[in-house]
Amino acid sequence: MSDLINQLKEIVGSEYVFTDTSTLETYGQDWSKLYKPDAMVIVKPANSEEVASIIKLCLKHNVSIVPSGGRTGLSGGAMACNQELVLSLDRLNKITDFCAVDRMVTCGAGVITEQLQNFAQEQELYYPVDFASAGSSQLGGNIATNAGGIKVLKYGLTRDWVAGLTVVTANGEILEFNNGLVKNATGYDLRHLMIGSEGTLGIITEAQMRLTTAPVNPTVMLLAVPELNDIASLLAHFQTNIDLMAFEFFSQAALDKVLTQRSLKAPFAENAAFYVLIEFDCPSDDEMEKSYTAFETAAENGWLVDGIISQSSQQAEELWQYREGISEAISHYPPYKNDVAVKPSQVGDFLKDVDNFVSENYPDFEIIWFGHIGDGNLHLNILKPDNLDIEHFKQQCSQANPEIFKILQSYNGSISAEHGVGLLKRDYLDYTRSKSELNLMRTIKSAFDPSNLFNPGKLF
Repeated sequence: MSDLINQLKEIVGSEYVFTDTSTLETYGQDWSKLYKPDAMVIVKPANSEEVASIIKLCLKHNVSIVPSGGRTGLSGGAMACNQELVLSLDRLNKITDFCAVDRMVTCGAGVITEQLQNFAQEQELYYPVDFASAGSSQLGGNIATNAGGIKVLKYGLTRDWVAGLTVVTANGEILEFNNGLVKNATGYDLRHLMIGSEGTLGIITEAQMRLTTAPVNPTVMLLAVPELNDIASLLAHFQTNIDLMAFEFFSQAALDKVLTQRSLKAPFAENAAFYVLIEFDCPSDDEMEKSYTAFETAAENGWLVDGIISQSSQQAEELWQYREGISEAISHYPPYKNDVAVKPSQVGDFLKDVDNFVSENYPDFEIIWFGHIGDGNLHLNILKPDNLDIEHFKQQCSQANPEIFKILQSYNGSISAEHGVGLLKRDYLDYTRSKSELNLMRTIKSAFDPSNLFNPGKLF
């Protein structure tokens, strides 16, 4: 190990190699916090060439690599549990080569999501992929998990904004995929194979990211909803009448946690069973009038019992707090998270089926529901009861998972909508993927990483 450490210091500099307990623990885990970190060493390279040298060295010493971004993942995808080298991409944080004509910019894998959003705003443009962890998540991790977030309805997933990638392979070769082209019909698009691969095929070090025009006067509605089935009616209604950017959902239980944690005032005088938060472009008085009309029609149909329409950008941000504060508000329990997806039309029935199963079999569990319901993405959070230690809690959740995923399978849903598979869902992948698909995926993994160097134990 001392020989390896010394050679790593020669590559990146001694100040960027860490073996102290605190750094090992910090960089050895992600936000899932359901596994014990056990990293060997943390290394922070400055560029693709240093990454390539580290990979070659690890190959020589037979040391596995766990790539590390902002570590905001919730599936254990960035966990180092078996004396791996953690390759932190924090220093690859430069934004360069902006081209206004192409509306494209080159970003290091360590660029913070919010950093790119702010850069785009300075150019009077917009980077639309957004979520609660935008202030700490990194682009490399976003790409590796194909992050979605709150504006998928209008803008799509991270995949839709990646124009090109620089990737270091398992033999230390630096490759360029797609080079920012809009059209490139030359066979397999290896860029898209890397997107969502969770660091198991190669190390993403740089990305060419597309930007777009900013929305005009984004406006937010927060709606109090009496019945679960009303949410599908609201989605169909507002999609018909408004150009939606976001359609979010959360329960009263989720709101209660946020109000307590952030010391916020309740949005309405009376509680409701559920809440829907809508964001949409409102560039003119005519569009605002259409939104009022849509709101009034929904109220007349009994699909909502109360609502707020933001009158300023500040009020819109305040309303978003009720939704975006949920993950932080429940993080200390800690929650056992399932990030699943069904078709938007199936959300109500699926949610009821899972609620019934958990309440009948695990009455001590409190469920916190929220999610990007407009694209069928639900976050099921089971909170640890005070009388259960973490290991027994994990054990009970693991026992519940197969039954929950059987319900999900009956809807042809996905066990992971946007946080990846990692360690948490690895053993349940066959509920979403067929045996033939899994065999093909393993073949691809072997072709790119025959020594199983990258993120071993994740995904498979």
